[in-house]
Amino acid sequence: MRERATQRTEPMRVKLHHEGVNILIVMLIALLAINACLWLWGKHPVAATVCSAVSGALYITAVNFFRSPRRVFRGNPDRAVVSSADGKVVALEPTFEDEVLHGPAIQISVFMTIFNVHANWFPVDGEVIYTKHHKGRFQAAWLPKSSTDNERSTTAIRTPDGQVVVVRQIAGAVARRIVTYAQPGIEASIEDHMGFIKFGSRVDIFLPPGSDILVKLGEHTTGGVTQVARLNPPTVQ
Repeated sequence: MRERATQRTEPMRVKLHHEGVNILIVMLIALLAINACLWLWGKHPVAATVCSAVSGALYITAVNFFRSPRRVFRGNPDRAVVSSADGKVVALEPTFEDEVLHGPAIQISVFMTIFNVHANWFPVDGEVIYTKHHKGRFQAAWLPKSSTDNERSTTAIRTPDGQVVVVRQIAGAVARRIVTYAQPGIEASIEDHMGFIKFGSRVDIFLPPGSDILVKLGEHTTGGVTQVARLNPPTVQ
């Protein structure tokens, strides 16, 4: 097992996520071409100025969207559950997870806006035992039905003490692509990216009943940093 994050002292670093490099290049070329035409052959300097300002704002927003900061969890990783996404906690409730667990669970849902980092982190250390992509609708991600009706990708992780945590990446009204790097058999670490939702919207985490929840509805989380829960030791049958 590699050296834990709690022993690291280097500062956070921010770079562009590789999922957005091609998009940003194409977008930059297109915006430069449009603005060059307006400035060189247009007859309305005010319109060209406004277009340049809007183009700059759009490009800065896109760069901000695809940023990929290096995250370090500085807490105790033992049975820790860390937020998989930047955003706001929009659901925190007992539920029935029927795809992997087929039983009761505690659901924590984090909604991402276009201003959040859209990389997704593994919430727990362990081994990936299940992944599956589901086609679906693209309704608003904050709606309860989006967890089962929208385009989504489900990943299940078995922790070192045998508990299973399920993570679901959910597309929203604008999102059109979910990328999942997790594959069955690989090691999951709270320091690593699990995937990315392009212009995407929500991540659900399903935990064993009895887990200690450490966040509240409406609270903002930072992916890979904010501890949202702690798993209790599994009961011995």
